[in-house]
Amino acid sequence: MAASVALQLEFGGGAELLFSGQKVHHVTLPSQSEPWDMKQLLVWIQQNLLKERPELFVQGQSVRPGILVLINDADWELMGELDYQIQDKDNIVFISTLHGG
Repeated sequence: MAASVALQLEFGGGAELLFSGQKVHHVTLPSQSEPWDMKQLLVWIQQNLLKERPELFVQGQSVRPGILVLINDADWELMGELDYQIQDKDNIVFISTLHGG
C-alpha cells in the first residue's frame, strides 16, 4: 500500500476562478495500492476541488488544450504527462493560457 501523498497544487492564468478563486491548494491524496499518477490526480481534482465549469479544465481524461501543466517547474510533456507517477511534495501548476469570454 502506497502512503498518502502531500502536494501543492497551483492554478493560475484564470484557472483559479474554477477553484473559488483560490490559487494555491495544499492537498493530501489518500493512500491507495498503486502509486498516484496524473490521470488519477485529475479525477481527484474534479471530485474534490473543482467548483464550476469542469469543461474549462478537463477534456476527456486530460486537461483541455490551452492549460499548461508544470510538475516541479518542468513541462509535464517532458515528465510523461498522464502517466507521471506523483511523488510526495510535488508542486503541480496548472496555468490557463486561454483568455477572453
